[in-house]
Amino acid sequence: MKEVQGEGLPKPVGAYSVAVVSEAANLIFISGQLPIKDGEVFKGDLKEQVKIIMENCKMILKAAGSSLDKVLKVTVYIKDMSKFGEFNEVYATYFKKPYPARAVVEVNKLPKNADIEIEMIAEK
Repeated sequence: MKEVQGEGLPKPVGAYSVAVVSEAANLIFISGQLPIKDGEVFKGDLKEQVKIIMENCKMILKAAGSSLDKVLKVTVYIKDMSKFGEFNEVYATYFKKPYPARAVVEVNKLPKNADIEIEMIAEK
């Protein structure tokens, strides 16, 4: 297992790696990403939060030698499922068919009191 590191990537806010690569399985596992912008959790418009997370994930995947086109599975944790449409509107612009498998789960709380968190598994 190898930790993904690179200039400009979001910094972990706990005891975890932003992403790791399994060379044996040729997979990249991105830890749950919060809408981190300029080192702080962005609070505000959910669409902008999703865009921030997706752009951060693009940078992480690039640093690991991959791209959004190789994402296999996405898990989304959202505090307010009534905002699913807003989330999905932005999310859909980052992928094309065949779309990755996905689960969206409403949760009570997230780290740093964030509104949304997204994790991914991708091929290298």
